[in-house]
Amino acid sequence: QVQLVESGGGLVQAGGSLRLSCAASGRTFSSYVMGWFRQAPGKEREFVAASSRSGGNTYYADSVKGRFTISMDSAKNTGYLQMNNLKPEDTAVYYCAHKASLYSSHTTEASYPYWGQGTQVTVSS
Repeated sequence: QVQLVESGGGLVQAGGSLRLSCAASGRTFSSYVMGWFRQAPGKEREFVAASSRSGGNTYYADSVKGRFTISMDSAKNTGYLQMNNLKPEDTAVYYCAHKASLYSSHTTEASYPYWGQGTQVTVSS
């Protein structure tokens, strides 16, 4: 089992920044992928970003490219999502997720067996 604990959400004005953290514990593997997804009210959960444990391979949704940065501290088994130039449409509950397989889709939520509890990000206009 892998436990994921997120932190860092909050309320910010448009154009502002937030950094989310996701600490993994339990049976983490030497290699894994950490993903970030978000779910806005009335919408389906969508992929935001993903990274290998080393941080050497990163993936982003088109909607956040150039504004969000995913990074990893492999020694701490902690991932971060730096969100800059936030927009009201970024308002959502953000979830981190963990998977051991490097070969399944990084952008599909069904690929991730472990999920955090979610943290609310609200961007006011």
